[in-house]
Amino acid sequence: MAEVLVLVDHAQGVVKKPAAEMLTIARRLGEPTAVFIGPGAETAKDLLARYGAEKIISVSDPSVTEYLVAPQAEILAQLVEAGDVAAVLIPSNPAGKEIAARLAVKTGSGLITDAVDVQSGDDGKAVTTQSVFAGSWTVKSRVTTGAAIITVKPNSAAPEQASGAGAYEELTPEISDAAKAAKITASEPKKASGRPELTEAAIVVSGGRGTGGDFSPVEGFADSLGAAVGASRAAVDAGWYPHTSQVGQTGKQVSPQLYVAAGISGAIQHRAGMQTSKTIVAVNKDEEAPIFELVDFGVVGDLFQVLPQATEAVKGKKG
Repeated sequence: MAEVLVLVDHAQGVVKKPAAEMLTIARRLGEPTAVFIGPGAETAKDLLARYGAEKIISVSDPSVTEYLVAPQAEILAQLVEAGDVAAVLIPSNPAGKEIAARLAVKTGSGLITDAVDVQSGDDGKAVTTQSVFAGSWTVKSRVTTGAAIITVKPNSAAPEQASGAGAYEELTPEISDAAKAAKITASEPKKASGRPELTEAAIVVSGGRGTGGDFSPVEGFADSLGAAVGASRAAVDAGWYPHTSQVGQTGKQVSPQLYVAAGISGAIQHRAGMQTSKTIVAVNKDEEAPIFELVDFGVVGDLFQVLPQATEAVKGKKG
């Protein structure tokens, strides 16, 4: 059976949920090999094996993580060229997309980005589902040349445990001088908000122009659900919420199990960033708002009345 490489998404050694999701997907295509770049693989190996990793390749050389993404692309290229690799699954975030693009060039392989689902086709090769043209179309694609290089959006699969061999291997790669052209000189950890990461959250509650700048009902409802908080471009441009929370074509693209849009009209720019959500709920006073065209459930009402009631109802159920 062909090998499927999975680049493990982690933060200072702590494995993130997308890694388990991609290992679940990898089992559909072949034998999963988790590639862990950076410190912490020894601690994480049991978890990765629990989600089906037959092999775990650790690259703990600290010099690799001193640079931007070029060394990681070289490491993956060396692994692709050394074995029978059917596909490489990479997190669909800014760093992951750059790694994937560099890897595709180095290996002469086809590249698919922002997949929201990956299945095995009749011939055993990966068939991906993507949302394209600002969310207007859903397409299925496959790579026809080389190993399939695929960046996968978070929440594209439910993590499923399946015992893997978890054979551990330490790799000391040779990194070219060209890959060391951009060095990280300083970094600082992101301030903790107590909420899930926006792009990885299973539930996202977003606010827009209808909040008038008061996001307290949005945040209260999000906290009752254990959700991340997002914002429309209008809200961000008005200075009501940080740019890091913007959902949309020019912001972050999310694909949670549940997306709640409060006071958001539903312009195409915003829809492009959340249209692949599994279930969409909208709260808006304007019954003609475009957002109602794509929702699963819609509430015509004032978010300042609807969200506090919903928050109390959720808390009541928990109690």
